[in-house]
Amino acid sequence: MASAASAPPTPGNLKRIVAASLIGTTIEWYDFFLYGSAAALVFNKLFFPDSDPLVGTLLSFLTYAVGFAARPLGALVFGHYGDRLGRKKLLVLSLLLMGGATFAIGLLPTHASVGAAAPVLLTALRLVQGFALGGEWGGAVLLVSEHGDARRRGFWASWPQTGAPAGQLLATGVLSLLTAVLSDDAFGSWGWRIPFLLSGVLVAVGLWIRLSVDESPVFREALARAEARKATRAEATEQLPLVSVLRHHWRDILVAMGARMAENISYYVITAFILVYATTSAGVSKQTALNAVLIASAVHFAVIPAWGALSDRVGRRPVYLLGAVGVGLWMFPFFSLIDTGGFGSLVLAVTVGLVLHGAMYAPQAAFFSEMFATRMRYSGASIGAQFASVAAGAPAPLIATALLSDYDSSTPIALYVIAAAALTVVAVLVAKETRLRDLADVSAEAVADTASAPAADAHIA
Repeated sequence: MASAASAPPTPGNLKRIVAASLIGTTIEWYDFFLYGSAAALVFNKLFFPDSDPLVGTLLSFLTYAVGFAARPLGALVFGHYGDRLGRKKLLVLSLLLMGGATFAIGLLPTHASVGAAAPVLLTALRLVQGFALGGEWGGAVLLVSEHGDARRRGFWASWPQTGAPAGQLLATGVLSLLTAVLSDDAFGSWGWRIPFLLSGVLVAVGLWIRLSVDESPVFREALARAEARKATRAEATEQLPLVSVLRHHWRDILVAMGARMAENISYYVITAFILVYATTSAGVSKQTALNAVLIASAVHFAVIPAWGALSDRVGRRPVYLLGAVGVGLWMFPFFSLIDTGGFGSLVLAVTVGLVLHGAMYAPQAAFFSEMFATRMRYSGASIGAQFASVAAGAPAPLIATALLSDYDSSTPIALYVIAAAALTVVAVLVAKETRLRDLADVSAEAVADTASAPAADAHIA
């Protein structure tokens, strides 16, 4: 019998929850991706001016990767307190940290002003960004997943996922506009600061919306039951969420990490490394490359909810597998199209790549949420997703740039993404289908025992 906590919310309330999660993730990904685009376009000259251009780009991407290194720490800290205190409080904190760090980057002195202190300050702020994003993703997708009903969870939970392409769209759009209206000298001198300073305005709007939503009813019910058990059993303490999730869900964490490999690596190759490859190897201008990513990101935003809805009908695993296999098969055509140097070919290459990526990214929110019990769900989903990002998304632009430098060919880069796709296929094949699980289950044993049970029968009181 389903609990009250798992009953479908009113349409208006659910839409408000989705809007709060979406605008928050959009702002945070805007901040995160803005750094990635700037790292490819200007940071190599502003913060590492004494290096060879390609080496400077590598150093710039190294500071970009540092943000990923902080994401597991953010996942641990935010996951722990999110499972103890609730999703909403931690989401407000993550937004403040990310927005403040991004705004501060817009005020940083460059190497020409303060020398070696400039890249040090840049790296420190990048660490804050990564820490905040490590805690943002899990809370945002759980807030929606735990409010929605099981029948359309894949669709509704995919909306926070659209924050990634929306943030990419916003960041790339602002940079594209500035590079179009400003000269290279003006953009390199002061124009690059504008998108970072705009983050302050966006964060204010995001906080206003995020503070207006309610805590997850599933979490509130789980917390009340935990308190009741402690009172009746005279338990002095409750096991830490991190300890519980590693004890009961270590297999699910490994599956989530494997599932993230192709999704994470392909995304950063398609959207960040392309700005290096297209401009250095294919002779495409910065403006042309940015415009291609801009168009493709708009399509990516549109297809994610559709993929999420499809996962509600056929399951999370089939849709995820389609995306993983598709991305692997697309890599050689992807680089061949870019090598032509034509704008239409470039748009086609990036768009198809992101559409296939969306087949993995869309069901991921519901898929990972459904793997874990309520009182360890924030920790489990965040750890699985963010620890994988250290091995996947963090080094992806670095590895791709190094392979291009060493081999002067796209073939090793394509093989790199294909290997990641093969790993993801294996991980998803060994996973259990989660589409019909009831998120009101509060015990790890309940989740394990109801891997394939219908939602109406899965709840354990």
